[in-house]
Amino acid sequence: MIETDCVEVLDRIVTHTQIRPGQTVFEEGDEAKYAYNVSRGHVRLFKLLQDGRRQITGFLAPGDFLGLAARQTYAYSAEAITDADLCRLKVGELENLLEEMPPVRERLYEIANDELAAAQEQMLCLGRKTAKERVASFLISQLRHAADCGDGIAEFELPMSRSDIADYLGLTIETVSRTFTALREEGLIELPSTHRISIPSIATLEASTEA
Repeated sequence: MIETDCVEVLDRIVTHTQIRPGQTVFEEGDEAKYAYNVSRGHVRLFKLLQDGRRQITGFLAPGDFLGLAARQTYAYSAEAITDADLCRLKVGELENLLEEMPPVRERLYEIANDELAAAQEQMLCLGRKTAKERVASFLISQLRHAADCGDGIAEFELPMSRSDIADYLGLTIETVSRTFTALREEGLIELPSTHRISIPSIATLEASTEA
């Protein structure tokens, strides 16, 4: 997370925005006027293919940035999964902030590195892993993102729908649902509710992701 003094500076230049589930933050091709930081809730990033199919490219949680465009327009669309609070600031103000506040600049470098690593993992996941390995890898990544956890912390909220997970992993909804059931029957996960996941052993689930 960003240092407290940086947060105080951000609070003076940002606009706080609340969005509802399904509400669009921005669409692919819109002019990239603003950058955003998620302070509460979850957001999905996606691209629409020419035939209308949706490819989800990422999920964002509190602390994550979005809209950091390297060009004049956004390269993807962003939409709320849950009720969410966003901090919005103009791109020009963000550029000034990066000059004045090195901790913010360092945080954005960390985000860029994390996004690159996630993109590489996603390429491996879609290209080489089975449905079971894809879902297991996804659950582990979400657990790691939800908290700085060790082997003893293994329960978390999974806010996205099975449809979202399918569009992210390149699977059908039916395959995702069947895979969740199979993982539960094998004792690799527990499903206290639709959006809550419990992992009895992270190490065992992780071993199941090895292609």
